[in-house]
Amino acid sequence: MADIELRRLVIKAYHMTDVAMGDENKVTADGRMTVNNDCLAEIVGKHSEVIEKIDVEVIKPGDHDRYTNTIMDIIPISVKVLGKCGEGITHTITGVYIMPTGVDVDGKQAHEFGSSEGRLKDMLYLNRAGTPSDDDFIISFNITFKKGMGQERHAIIDAYRAVEEWMGTFRAQLKKFNGSMATERHEYYDRIRPGQKKVLVIKEMIAHGAMLDTWIFPDEPSGVEGGKSLIDYGCTPIMLTPNEFRDGAIKAMN
Repeated sequence: MADIELRRLVIKAYHMTDVAMGDENKVTADGRMTVNNDCLAEIVGKHSEVIEKIDVEVIKPGDHDRYTNTIMDIIPISVKVLGKCGEGITHTITGVYIMPTGVDVDGKQAHEFGSSEGRLKDMLYLNRAGTPSDDDFIISFNITFKKGMGQERHAIIDAYRAVEEWMGTFRAQLKKFNGSMATERHEYYDRIRPGQKKVLVIKEMIAHGAMLDTWIFPDEPSGVEGGKSLIDYGCTPIMLTPNEFRDGAIKAMN
């Protein structure tokens, strides 16, 4: 019997070759990106109960012999153009990733069981799934929490929301990119293959709280808004399709 196609996911990637600080937060389909701190005061104001300040800086490829506070995440910039998570069209940026870091005003690192402050070249394992490559730019999103807030679950969630608010400008621009200018295009299908073996992959995910939390099904790939914590699901088993997994349905808050 012929395969039955249920859903199709198309991911179009736009590679960045030039990333620098500039006068505005702007990204173009021909590979240029500028980063600016101007809007961060407004974002901090929305989360002033837990966040003291935020600043961003661009780390160029190879410039990793520098100090970093605890690395909270590595986040791609992606946006849904058509459809919902796991189907339709997604635009994503390659060549640059967001790296939120956290410390409080007293210098206490944002962590639970172990912090990762130190020389970036020693703390970040490059060229692995989910991490930048040697040739990628990193936008360090440096968060300074109020006293003691780096260990509070609600503060960590607010920090990720702050990251997402800042990324919103780039997502809005990325969503309008001409699909014909993508540097990569990938199509994935969820299929039923009658008569073939059924494969189920079981993945255990962290749901401890604060820096060890996992959210699923956000509105945007690898996002926060619209998602829900596994803790709030009662840590019950959740079924995902392969394309939902590919499309950023899981958000690790650690």
